[in-house]
Parts: sequence; C-alpha cells; structure tokens
Amino acid sequence: MKRERTLNETFWRRLTNFWTLVFFGTIIYDYILNNAMDHNGTILIVAAVYGASLAIYSAEKEFKRWNDCHETIHPGEVYVILWTILVFGLLAVNFYLAKPYELPAEVRATYIVAVGILALTKESKHLYGKRKKC
Repeated sequence: MKRERTLNETFWRRLTNFWTLVFFGTIIYDYILNNAMDHNGTILIVAAVYGASLAIYSAEKEFKRWNDCHETIHPGEVYVILWTILVFGLLAVNFYLAKPYELPAEVRATYIVAVGILALTKESKHLYGKRKKC
C-alpha cells in the first residue's frame, strides 16, 4: 500500500512538473506573439489543466502527510518562486520594451492559486507538526 502511494505521488509530481513547463512555455510564447495564445483560448485550457494537476498533487501530498507522517522533499516554494520570476520578469521586460502585451487574466489567477495552495499546505504542515510529532 505504501509503495502504491509513493508511485501515485511521483506520478502527480511529474505530471505537475510537465504541465508547469508547458504552461510557462505557453505564457512565454503568448508574450512573443502579443497575446495570440490568449485570444485563441489556449491559455485558458492549459491553465485549467495545470491548476487541476497542481491541486491534485498538493492534495495527495497533504493526504499522505496526515496519514503516513510524510515529510516532503519537494517544497511548494519552488513553484511559487518560479511563478514569481516568470510573472514579474514578463512585466519588467514588457515595461522595458513597451510591447502591446497584457498579462492574461488566467495567468494572473493561476499565480494567485499557486500562492494560495502554498499558503494552505504550509498551514496544514504547521498544524500537523503541532498535532503529531514525526
């Protein structure tokens, strides 16, 4: 049973990493094309799949923590740091180049979701540490 959960967590981590790269690539490509990917709906579709995989992966980790005394070695801060670099990097470059690019609402919303998931999982980890000592 424990081996199955480990494989399941590995699957969701890899899937989330894959969709993170796909979404970041789509966002950068959208920037290059001045919102073409946003206008044709691609950003929305990729954001939805990415958000779902991130939510499932985070929930899997939290479930495992609360049931198996699991301490993760894959911190969520990495996702938030990468998101922050991407979003603020694009905004800075856009300001410098004065392009007619507007950061899509789906990108802004997904950034907020990623920060929110990190906050929730951090609080869960803190509560777990107070409740049980591993």
